[in-house]
Amino acid sequence: MYNSENSITGGQEARSILPAVATFDGYVRADGSVGTRNFLAVTIVGNCAASAARMVSDHFTPARLAAWPNVDGVVPLIHELGCGMEMTGEFMDVLRRTLGGCIRNPNNAGTVVLALGCERNNIYGFLEQENLARGATVHTVVLQEAGGTAAAVRQGIEAIESMLPLANQFERQPVSASHLCVGLLSASLDAQCGVSANPALGAAMDLIVEQGGSVILSDTPDLVALSDELAPHAATDQVAQALRGRVEGWRAYQAGRDTRSNRIALSDANGFVSVRDKASAGLARGGHSAIQAVYDYGQAITKPGLVFMDGPSDEAVSASGQMAAGANMLCLTTGKGSGFGTALVPTIKLASNSQVFAHFNDDLDVDCGGVLEGRLSVEDMGRCIFDAVLRYASGHKTCNEILNVGNTEFAPWPKGVLA
Repeated sequence: MYNSENSITGGQEARSILPAVATFDGYVRADGSVGTRNFLAVTIVGNCAASAARMVSDHFTPARLAAWPNVDGVVPLIHELGCGMEMTGEFMDVLRRTLGGCIRNPNNAGTVVLALGCERNNIYGFLEQENLARGATVHTVVLQEAGGTAAAVRQGIEAIESMLPLANQFERQPVSASHLCVGLLSASLDAQCGVSANPALGAAMDLIVEQGGSVILSDTPDLVALSDELAPHAATDQVAQALRGRVEGWRAYQAGRDTRSNRIALSDANGFVSVRDKASAGLARGGHSAIQAVYDYGQAITKPGLVFMDGPSDEAVSASGQMAAGANMLCLTTGKGSGFGTALVPTIKLASNSQVFAHFNDDLDVDCGGVLEGRLSVEDMGRCIFDAVLRYASGHKTCNEILNVGNTEFAPWPKGVLA
């Protein structure tokens, strides 16, 4: 099943009998949510505090965290937005919802929020709108109030240090797989993804849904390409209507723009016959479950099962929205290789073929090439992926975590926001 300490290839073990109630070892929070990691985060409301946030997080090296064995690290949630944009309205709401959701993500045990002080995304307005109260696990530092970068960094470090004992109190314990919330992504696809990685991931997600977990399918451009085929995938007429609404909204959003959905030729080089072909392969990541609900970008997921969250094809932007929505694991399929990962939520990367898996071995976690070679059925590979999700959720490090990839991949959706 494993061809190295960290990579998974699939094999006879994939045919093991699935337990009636699958479990993983997670961190149970006070509100009943469950994290797969136990991080503290340094979050910025605007890009002007990014360097200070980086300095705070960089201070907490493995050596300095050695006294807190249950804390997985201190991660920076830095981005390029928050200043020079509309102060109110949809675009500011999207940014605030994304930041607030990531602060509430179950992988996050506490946060220090940094600001310069004069951002359009005012730190105090952000906290009020997102109903975040300052206290033991939410601290704020404002550079203009602290007296500059160095003083703010010192205050940020002190805030994290005050939260370390609280975060360290959490210990992994066995919990039902119903507590998994998995966001689905793709990057650098090829046509083989439509045969191996995507349907195999879909088979694994069917198992997570059977266990009572949640699965987040995004990539609204795929909906546009499949608009006349969406109704059978919806659990209710209301959900079907919501999906159609996303299609109409996206068409209006991309009208007159050089977007992927408007460039069918882009897919030809990847082996897809058309954008519809690529979209059908993308939909397969979600498995055969009916879509139970449709959510705005970054909106908190409240229903179990397969759901759809509005988002673009860009993996960093979609991943950031899925984390804000509550995803505690991410799965990404690729046909050409990807070095993507996030800092707050582990990213399991699945290769469509064994050649790319071997070539990108330091970055990719699961080899789905056995499906192409006839050694494994899609269902067998799906069970192998399901086992891998449980293993990584229990603390085994993904390649992106081993490489420390993810500290600059946080990207709230910049929906035409700049002034």
